[in-house]
Amino acid sequence: MSKRMKRVNELLRRELSEQLRQRYRDTAAAVTICEVDTSPDLRNASIYYSVLGDASALHHAAQLFREISKDLRRQVARRVTLKYFPAFEFIHDPSMERGSHIVDLLDSMEATEDS
Repeated sequence: MSKRMKRVNELLRRELSEQLRQRYRDTAAAVTICEVDTSPDLRNASIYYSVLGDASALHHAAQLFREISKDLRRQVARRVTLKYFPAFEFIHDPSMERGSHIVDLLDSMEATEDS
């Protein structure tokens, strides 16, 4: 991946996070934008997010992104100037939950060793 694409991905990630924080604070409080992966032609962007909470929080976040995706894209496009502005695809990224689960397992193993 080129340096330019890394900068574009990071810029989109920061701006998406900022728009979620400013405009959708009440409904998107448990959502974190983890990564953005933009295609080299700038036509599509995969946006990976994680959610704090259980399966219902995950369902709520997916529904939220379906409802606000067009408005979110419009708001980000106003602040970020690109030759072509990508279409957004929101994808749940379970890596944060897996990492948290592994840390919990390691902590429990350490606690049993100390006993």
